[in-house]
Order: sequence, then C-alpha cells, then structure tokens
Amino acid sequence: MMATAVADTPIQVPLAPSAVDRAISRDKHEGLRLAIRARLVVIAALAPLMVYLSGAYESLYYLALLVLFGAIGWAQLSMGRVGRSRTELLLLVLDVLFVTAALVIPNPLRSDVWPEPMQFRYGGAIYFTLILATAVLAYSWRTLIFLAGTIILTWSAALVWTAMQPIDEPELRQRVFDALAGSPHLAHYLDPYSLNIPNRVQELVVIALVAATLATAGWRSQRLLHRQAAAERERFNLSRYFSPNVVELIANNDQPLATVRAQKVAVLFVDIVGFTAYADEHEPAIVISTLRSFLERMEREVFRHEGTLDKYLGDGLMATFGTPVPGPNDAVHALRCGCAMLAAIAAWNEERAARGEPALAIGVGIHYGPVVTGDIGANRLELAVIGATVNIASRLEAHTRVLNVSLIASRDLIEQARSEPDWTEDDTQGLEPADPQVIRGVAEPVHTWTLSG
Repeated sequence: MMATAVADTPIQVPLAPSAVDRAISRDKHEGLRLAIRARLVVIAALAPLMVYLSGAYESLYYLALLVLFGAIGWAQLSMGRVGRSRTELLLLVLDVLFVTAALVIPNPLRSDVWPEPMQFRYGGAIYFTLILATAVLAYSWRTLIFLAGTIILTWSAALVWTAMQPIDEPELRQRVFDALAGSPHLAHYLDPYSLNIPNRVQELVVIALVAATLATAGWRSQRLLHRQAAAERERFNLSRYFSPNVVELIANNDQPLATVRAQKVAVLFVDIVGFTAYADEHEPAIVISTLRSFLERMEREVFRHEGTLDKYLGDGLMATFGTPVPGPNDAVHALRCGCAMLAAIAAWNEERAARGEPALAIGVGIHYGPVVTGDIGANRLELAVIGATVNIASRLEAHTRVLNVSLIASRDLIEQARSEPDWTEDDTQGLEPADPQVIRGVAEPVHTWTLSG
C-alpha cells in the first residue's frame, strides 16, 4: 500500500539567480550608492561656489536647485534595479531637463535681467559631464549613450529655443557694436544676443567625446564584471565538490589536478540501508525529497571535515580525504566525518519521528590506502580516484549489513589516524575491533573496527 504521509515535502521555489546576475545586481547597487555619494560631493562643492559667485540672496535660487538635484539622485537610488527600467530612464531624462532649465532660464532673484543668450556665456554645459561621470558608476554603456544623446538633443533644443526669442533691447546690442565699431569680430563675440554657435557646437562635440570615452570604459568594466562573475560561478561550482581549502587551492593554481599521481587517501562510502524498499512504499515526490535531505546532510559533513565529494551513488555518496592534495590528518578527518554522519542521521530521525515518519539507517565504510588520481575526460573533466582502496571501502560499507553495524573502518585507517597530529582517544570512542572479515573481491581478510548505530 502506498504511503500518503509527506516526508520532507519539497517546496517550490524560484530558480536562484546565476552568478552573473548576482554580480551584476551587486555591482548595480554599489554603483548607485557611489553615484549618490558623488552627487552629494558635487552639491557640497557647488553650494559655496554659488554663494561666492552670485551673492547670498541670488544664490538661494541655485541652492534650491541643488537640493532638487540631490532629491532626483535619491530617487534614482531607491528605484534602481538590474535590467531595463523606464522609471530609471525617465529619472535620467529628468536630470538632463532639470540641469538644462537651470542653465538656460535666468535666475528670477537677480536684480538685473540679462538677455537669455547671456546664460550660455558661463560655459554651463560642463555640468553635463558631471552627470555623465556619476552615471558611469551605476549604469551600463548603453544607458550612457542614451543619456549623452538626451543631453545633446536637449541642449540643442535649448539653443534653438533661445535663438527664437525676440530681441527685447535692440539698443543694447547697438551700443556694443558702436563701442567696438573698429573690432567687428570682438563686437560680434560680445554681442549680448549672440549665442556664439561655434562655441556651442564645440560644447556638444566635447560632451559627445566624453560620453564615448565613458561608455567605452563602462563597456570594458562590464566585460571585466562578467569575467569576474564567471570566475565566481566556477568557484561556486567547485565548492559543491570540494572543501573550501581545496577550492582555494584549485582556484589559485592553473592546473593543480592535471598531474597523475599515486598517493594514499582515505575513502568513505555511505548510503541508506533498505532504501529500495523505502522507495517502493512511498510516493516518488517523497522519495526524492527524502533523498535530497539525506544527501544534503551527508555532503555538509564531508565538507565540514575537509573532504572531497567524489560522486553521488543513488542513495549514497563517495567521498575522499586527501585529494587532490594529501593533508596531515586525512584519516582522522574521514573517521570523524563517518561518526558525524551517524550523529546527523540520529538528529534527523528525531525530526522525522516528530512528524510521524519512519527512521532511516545508514551504513558507512572507510578505508585508507594507495590510489591513483588524475583528470579523466576530454571536454568535461573529472578527478578520478582509482584503485583497490576504493573497492575495499565500498565493500566495507556493504558489509555493515552483514555485521548489523552502522560503520566499518579498516584497521589500516585506524592505524593511520592514530599516527596523525590531530588524533585523540575520543576518535575511537564506541569503535570496537572486529574479527578479520572476508570481503568479496578482496583476496585477504580485512581487519576492521566497527561502530553500532
């Protein structure tokens, strides 16, 4: 009869973002924070400058504009996200429109009113480069190009609008030409109603060149970000198979696994006792969920004890201690890992009992001896561990059913563990020497130690 109780019910969760997505998201938000800080620095620098250039009263207008400029920056920070966002683009356009209006529309607090073209005499277009410079901290090169295009179009529109304004005081222009009658070029340059188009074109060209340079830098930074994300993804994938110290070794060396070597390692096998019968009696979703929970716990202990996850084997796994590089305490770590696996299963069974689910038992086999290690495969490489040691460890795990124990460790492993620096007498607590065991596929009986569950 099929069981209906749900064991470790799987929870539907969205797919985790890729390493590239995580890196881009992290970089975007860091960039936005830097951009708002840069904007605040700009505001702090410009505020006293405005007071100095315009006087205390007239500068109130510019100080109010700076506050609004800062508020737009905060809005960009709060609404920023990875990917296309119309809101962010609208805020960037608002930035450009705001700065353009501040540069083109005369200060209403001025005591004297100047012709609108005079507003262009201050070279205010350089402030657009500040917008571009802060934008490169947070936005992609494509967004920078969009922003530069918006600036050029808006500034050009402002020029056209200003050129279309009527001349309010033609006598003012005439007085300038009369005073400089002998210098027509200078008179034209100082004409209060002249937009000095060559200078305005020069400003637009400079803005375009600055934008192109910053966009190139942004494109290059994005490429570096993707490379960094790829390296992060590779390191994350390595961490699923190797302990953190081994990951560092692999990440910091070009070909640490390529050399074929003969060495001594500890090999551990573990699987669930009677899992085939359990699978036949439960729904597939329950079986898979239980298996995932089991392997997660076993994998955690392997890595916690500086082991390497060699492979999953259906309802079990194989782990090695001392690959790819031997350590001073490989046998100790393997023995402690096996005992920790039993403790983890005991704690898990308490949780299962509280849910009314049956207890599970495991078998652990550990052996220490010589193996051959090296890369195998062509395009997809795998670290292979080959030799009689692997077979003996696997047979010891299967022999736990014969002796009705939870763990069997070979005498070779115990003797090696006792010779290692981290060994303590507690490491064999509960372990008992057993009679030599005849193991299938092994010519000589194997001396073992056992631990009951």
